[in-house]
Amino acid sequence: MKPNTQQLVDLSTQVRRDILRMVHAVNSGHPGGSLGCTEFLVALYQNIMDRKEGFDMDGMNEDVFFLSNGHISPVFYSVLARSGYFPVSELATFRLINSRLQGHPTTHEGLPGIRIASGSLGQGLSVSIGAAQAKKLNKDNHLVYTLMGDGELQEGQNWEAIMYASAKKVDNLIATVDLNGKQIDGSTDEVLPMGSIRAKFEAFGWDVLDVKEGNDLEAIIAGLNEAKSLTGKGKPVCILLHTEMGNGVDFMMHTHAWHGKAPNDEQLAKAFEQNAETLGDY
Repeated sequence: MKPNTQQLVDLSTQVRRDILRMVHAVNSGHPGGSLGCTEFLVALYQNIMDRKEGFDMDGMNEDVFFLSNGHISPVFYSVLARSGYFPVSELATFRLINSRLQGHPTTHEGLPGIRIASGSLGQGLSVSIGAAQAKKLNKDNHLVYTLMGDGELQEGQNWEAIMYASAKKVDNLIATVDLNGKQIDGSTDEVLPMGSIRAKFEAFGWDVLDVKEGNDLEAIIAGLNEAKSLTGKGKPVCILLHTEMGNGVDFMMHTHAWHGKAPNDEQLAKAFEQNAETLGDY
Protein backbone atom coordinates (compact mmCIF):
# COMPACT_ATOMS: atom_id res chain seq x y z
CA MET A 1 0.00 0.00 0.00
CA LYS A 2 1.33 3.43 -0.96
CA PRO A 3 1.83 5.93 1.87
CA ASN A 4 -0.70 8.75 2.12
CA THR A 5 0.17 12.41 1.61
CA GLN A 6 0.83 13.09 5.30
CA GLN A 7 3.15 10.09 5.52
CA LEU A 8 5.05 11.39 2.49
CA VAL A 9 5.29 14.84 4.09
CA ASP A 10 6.62 13.29 7.32
CA LEU A 11 9.13 11.20 5.39
CA SER A 12 10.30 14.29 3.49
CA THR A 13 10.92 16.04 6.82
CA GLN A 14 12.95 13.08 8.02
CA VAL A 15 14.95 12.96 4.80
CA ARG A 16 15.83 16.65 5.21
CA ARG A 17 17.07 15.88 8.73
CA ASP A 18 19.15 13.02 7.34
CA ILE A 19 20.70 15.30 4.73
CA LEU A 20 21.61 17.97 7.25
CA ARG A 21 22.99 15.50 9.75
CA MET A 22 25.12 13.72 7.15
CA VAL A 23 26.84 16.79 5.73
CA HIS A 24 27.27 18.35 9.19
CA ALA A 25 28.95 15.25 10.62
CA VAL A 26 31.79 15.34 8.08
CA ASN A 27 31.71 19.08 7.33
CA SER A 28 31.35 18.40 3.61
CA GLY A 29 28.73 17.57 1.05
CA HIS A 30 25.99 19.22 -0.95
CA PRO A 31 22.89 20.11 1.07
CA GLY A 32 21.36 22.74 -1.24
CA GLY A 33 20.36 20.61 -4.20
CA SER A 34 19.67 17.64 -1.94
CA LEU A 35 17.08 19.61 0.03
CA GLY A 36 15.60 20.94 -3.19
CA CYS A 37 15.03 17.45 -4.60
CA THR A 38 13.79 15.80 -1.40
CA GLU A 39 10.10 15.77 -2.28
CA PHE A 40 10.80 14.58 -5.81
CA LEU A 41 12.80 11.53 -4.76
CA VAL A 42 10.40 10.69 -1.93
CA ALA A 43 7.49 10.79 -4.38
CA LEU A 44 9.38 8.80 -7.01
CA TYR A 45 10.42 5.93 -4.73
CA GLN A 46 7.41 5.85 -2.44
CA ASN A 47 4.57 6.49 -4.88
CA ILE A 48 5.52 6.35 -8.55
CA MET A 49 8.07 3.69 -9.42
CA ASP A 50 7.12 0.04 -9.79
CA ARG A 51 9.85 -1.57 -7.67
CA LYS A 52 10.42 -5.25 -6.96
CA GLU A 53 11.70 -6.77 -3.73
CA GLY A 54 15.46 -6.78 -3.29
CA PHE A 55 17.98 -5.26 -5.66
CA ASP A 56 19.86 -6.50 -8.70
CA MET A 57 21.86 -4.58 -11.24
CA ASP A 58 19.95 -5.74 -14.33
CA GLY A 59 16.74 -4.02 -13.18
CA MET A 60 14.55 -6.34 -15.20
CA ASN A 61 10.78 -6.23 -14.66
CA GLU A 62 10.84 -3.03 -12.63
CA ASP A 63 11.22 0.69 -13.14
CA VAL A 64 14.77 1.97 -12.64
CA PHE A 65 16.24 5.33 -11.73
CA PHE A 66 19.59 6.93 -12.51
CA LEU A 67 20.89 9.98 -10.63
CA SER A 68 22.99 12.07 -12.99
CA ASN A 69 23.78 15.03 -10.70
CA GLY A 70 25.53 12.72 -8.25
CA HIS A 71 26.67 15.47 -5.89
CA ILE A 72 23.18 15.41 -4.33
CA SER A 73 24.00 11.96 -2.96
CA PRO A 74 22.78 12.80 0.58
CA VAL A 75 19.14 12.90 -0.51
CA PHE A 76 19.61 9.82 -2.70
CA TYR A 77 21.18 7.80 0.12
CA SER A 78 18.51 8.86 2.60
CA VAL A 79 15.61 7.96 0.31
CA LEU A 80 17.21 4.64 -0.64
CA ALA A 81 17.78 3.72 3.01
CA ARG A 82 14.29 4.74 4.07
CA SER A 83 12.87 2.80 1.11
CA GLY A 84 14.51 -0.38 2.38
CA TYR A 85 17.58 -0.74 0.18
CA PHE A 86 20.09 -0.74 3.05
CA PRO A 87 20.03 -0.06 6.81
CA VAL A 88 19.23 3.51 7.84
CA SER A 89 22.05 3.29 10.38
CA GLU A 90 24.54 3.19 7.49
CA LEU A 91 23.78 6.84 6.73
CA ALA A 92 26.10 7.67 9.64
CA THR A 93 29.04 6.48 7.48
CA PHE A 94 28.53 9.15 4.81
CA ARG A 95 31.85 10.25 3.25
CA LEU A 96 33.95 8.26 5.69
CA ILE A 97 36.95 6.22 4.54
CA ASN A 98 35.91 2.76 3.26
CA SER A 99 32.23 3.70 3.48
CA ARG A 100 29.81 2.53 0.79
CA LEU A 101 28.30 6.04 0.95
CA GLN A 102 30.88 8.17 -0.78
CA GLY A 103 30.40 11.84 -1.64
CA HIS A 104 29.38 10.83 -5.14
CA PRO A 105 27.66 7.46 -5.64
CA THR A 106 29.91 4.61 -6.70
CA THR A 107 29.24 1.00 -7.67
CA HIS A 108 32.41 -0.81 -6.65
CA GLU A 109 31.23 -1.34 -3.05
CA GLY A 110 27.91 -2.78 -4.18
CA LEU A 111 25.57 -0.40 -2.37
CA PRO A 112 21.99 -1.52 -3.15
CA GLY A 113 20.09 1.01 -5.24
CA ILE A 114 23.18 2.47 -6.95
CA ARG A 115 23.31 1.48 -10.62
CA ILE A 116 26.02 3.84 -11.90
CA ALA A 117 28.84 5.94 -10.53
CA SER A 118 27.73 9.53 -11.01
CA GLY A 119 28.97 13.01 -10.35
CA SER A 120 30.90 13.57 -13.57
CA LEU A 121 28.09 15.76 -14.81
CA GLY A 122 26.40 15.22 -18.16
CA GLN A 123 26.57 11.42 -18.31
CA GLY A 124 23.42 10.19 -16.58
CA LEU A 125 21.04 10.82 -19.47
CA SER A 126 23.20 8.80 -21.86
CA VAL A 127 23.23 5.86 -19.46
CA SER A 128 19.48 6.14 -18.97
CA ILE A 129 18.87 6.03 -22.71
CA GLY A 130 20.95 2.87 -22.97
CA ALA A 131 18.99 1.28 -20.13
CA ALA A 132 15.70 2.26 -21.75
CA GLN A 133 16.74 0.73 -25.06
CA ALA A 134 17.84 -2.43 -23.24
CA LYS A 135 14.37 -2.69 -21.71
CA LYS A 136 12.84 -2.49 -25.17
CA LEU A 137 15.16 -5.21 -26.48
CA ASN A 138 14.26 -7.40 -23.49
CA LYS A 139 10.53 -6.72 -24.02
CA ASP A 140 10.38 -5.22 -20.53
CA ASN A 141 7.60 -2.63 -20.48
CA HIS A 142 8.84 -0.82 -17.38
CA LEU A 143 10.16 2.75 -17.40
CA VAL A 144 13.52 4.42 -16.89
CA TYR A 145 13.73 7.63 -14.86
CA THR A 146 16.64 10.01 -14.51
CA LEU A 147 17.30 13.29 -12.70
CA MET A 148 19.78 15.95 -13.79
CA GLY A 149 20.55 19.50 -12.75
CA ASP A 150 19.81 22.58 -14.83
CA GLY A 151 23.43 23.73 -14.58
CA GLU A 152 24.40 20.26 -15.73
CA LEU A 153 22.72 20.96 -19.07
CA GLN A 154 25.67 23.22 -19.83
CA GLU A 155 27.55 19.96 -20.54
CA GLY A 156 27.52 19.16 -24.25
CA GLN A 157 27.08 15.40 -23.91
CA ASN A 158 23.50 15.99 -22.76
CA TRP A 159 22.51 17.49 -26.08
CA GLU A 160 23.89 14.58 -28.07
CA ALA A 161 21.84 12.31 -25.82
CA ILE A 162 18.74 14.49 -26.16
CA MET A 163 19.04 14.38 -29.95
CA TYR A 164 19.63 10.63 -29.96
CA ALA A 165 16.69 9.79 -27.68
CA SER A 166 14.13 11.47 -29.91
CA ALA A 167 15.69 10.18 -33.12
CA LYS A 168 15.53 6.59 -31.81
CA LYS A 169 12.04 7.06 -30.29
CA VAL A 170 13.14 6.16 -26.77
CA ASP A 171 9.63 6.61 -25.40
CA ASN A 172 10.05 4.60 -22.18
CA LEU A 173 12.22 7.32 -20.65
CA ILE A 174 11.24 10.16 -18.29
CA ALA A 175 14.05 12.66 -17.71
CA THR A 176 13.57 15.28 -14.99
CA VAL A 177 15.53 18.52 -14.84
CA ASP A 178 15.96 20.08 -11.39
CA LEU A 179 15.23 23.62 -12.50
CA ASN A 180 16.35 25.69 -9.50
CA GLY A 181 18.30 28.30 -11.47
CA LYS A 182 21.43 27.93 -9.34
CA GLN A 183 24.81 26.22 -9.51
CA ILE A 184 28.01 26.31 -7.51
CA ASP A 185 29.28 29.65 -8.88
CA GLY A 186 25.99 31.56 -8.95
CA SER A 187 22.78 31.59 -10.92
CA THR A 188 22.68 29.61 -14.14
CA ASP A 189 21.94 32.84 -16.00
CA GLU A 190 25.11 34.41 -14.61
CA VAL A 191 27.35 31.41 -15.31
CA LEU A 192 26.05 30.40 -18.75
CA PRO A 193 22.56 31.45 -19.85
CA MET A 194 20.66 28.62 -21.55
CA GLY A 195 17.56 30.43 -22.74
CA SER A 196 14.35 28.42 -22.79
CA ILE A 197 15.10 24.84 -21.79
CA ARG A 198 11.54 23.88 -22.72
CA ALA A 199 11.99 25.25 -26.23
CA LYS A 200 15.28 23.42 -26.63
CA PHE A 201 13.87 20.02 -25.59
CA GLU A 202 10.81 20.53 -27.79
CA ALA A 203 13.03 21.51 -30.73
CA PHE A 204 14.88 18.22 -30.22
CA GLY A 205 11.59 16.30 -30.45
CA TRP A 206 10.71 15.64 -26.79
CA ASP A 207 7.40 15.93 -25.00
CA VAL A 208 7.91 18.47 -22.20
CA LEU A 209 5.82 19.33 -19.16
CA ASP A 210 6.38 21.76 -16.30
CA VAL A 211 5.87 21.10 -12.60
CA LYS A 212 5.76 24.66 -11.32
CA GLU A 213 5.48 23.65 -7.64
CA GLY A 214 8.50 21.37 -7.62
CA ASN A 215 8.61 21.07 -3.83
CA ASP A 216 4.93 20.16 -3.44
CA LEU A 217 4.39 16.41 -3.18
CA GLU A 218 0.92 16.38 -4.72
CA ALA A 219 2.07 18.51 -7.66
CA ILE A 220 5.10 16.27 -8.19
CA ILE A 221 3.01 13.10 -8.12
CA ALA A 222 0.51 14.61 -10.55
CA GLY A 223 3.34 15.68 -12.87
CA LEU A 224 5.01 12.29 -12.80
CA ASN A 225 1.72 10.53 -13.50
CA GLU A 226 1.10 12.87 -16.42
CA ALA A 227 4.58 12.09 -17.70
CA LYS A 228 3.85 8.37 -17.45
CA SER A 229 0.72 8.87 -19.54
CA LEU A 230 2.87 10.34 -22.32
CA THR A 231 5.23 7.36 -22.54
CA GLY A 232 4.89 4.76 -25.28
CA LYS A 233 3.87 7.35 -27.86
CA GLY A 234 7.10 7.66 -29.82
CA LYS A 235 8.78 10.47 -27.89
CA PRO A 236 10.97 10.68 -24.77
CA VAL A 237 9.47 12.77 -21.97
CA CYS A 238 11.06 15.63 -20.04
CA ILE A 239 9.79 17.13 -16.77
CA LEU A 240 10.96 20.62 -15.88
CA LEU A 241 10.80 20.55 -12.08
CA HIS A 242 10.84 24.07 -10.65
CA THR A 243 12.46 23.63 -7.22
CA GLU A 244 14.03 25.84 -4.57
CA MET A 245 17.61 25.00 -3.64
CA GLY A 246 17.83 24.47 0.13
CA ASN A 247 14.07 23.97 0.45
CA GLY A 248 12.82 23.60 4.02
CA VAL A 249 15.67 25.54 5.66
CA ASP A 250 15.02 29.27 5.39
CA PHE A 251 18.63 30.47 5.50
CA MET A 252 19.65 28.00 2.76
CA MET A 253 16.90 29.08 0.36
CA HIS A 254 17.06 31.77 -2.38
CA THR A 255 20.85 31.53 -2.65
CA HIS A 256 23.47 29.32 -4.28
CA ALA A 257 25.73 29.60 -1.21
CA TRP A 258 24.68 26.20 0.18
CA HIS A 259 25.33 24.24 -2.99
CA GLY A 260 28.37 22.59 -1.40
CA LYS A 261 28.64 23.94 2.16
CA ALA A 262 27.91 22.14 5.44
CA PRO A 263 26.10 23.79 8.37
CA ASN A 264 27.92 24.39 11.67
CA ASP A 265 26.49 23.30 15.02
CA GLU A 266 24.36 26.40 15.49
CA GLN A 267 23.05 26.30 11.94
CA LEU A 268 22.23 22.61 12.23
CA ALA A 269 20.20 23.24 15.38
CA LYS A 270 18.30 26.06 13.66
CA ALA A 271 17.61 23.88 10.62
CA PHE A 272 16.36 21.06 12.85
CA GLU A 273 13.96 23.48 14.56
CA GLN A 274 12.41 24.11 11.16
CA ASN A 275 12.08 20.38 10.47
CA ALA A 276 10.41 18.72 13.43
CA GLU A 277 11.33 15.12 14.25
CA THR A 278 9.11 12.52 12.58
CA LEU A 279 10.77 9.13 12.39
CA GLY A 280 13.72 9.40 14.76
CA ASP A 281 17.45 9.67 14.24
CA TYR A 282 19.47 7.06 12.44
